[in-house]
Amino acid sequence: MSKTIYNRIKAVLAEKGRTNRDLADALKIAPETVSSWCTNSAQPSIKKLFQIATYLDVEAGQLLVSRNN
Repeated sequence: MSKTIYNRIKAVLAEKGRTNRDLADALKIAPETVSSWCTNSAQPSIKKLFQIATYLDVEAGQLLVSRNN
């Protein structure tokens, strides 16, 4: 059974040339937390999603997977 993908954080980090560690340091959180988001094992809160979007200079919606995909 395949895992449902809810966010594109890993892909956007790669597009921006940033690492999980970069994001963890910027948000002052554990790298393991970012890793769990990137593997879709866990999802960030709405507040964190907007902080991630600000850090990556994208719209928050760009971090989410469209239901059409």
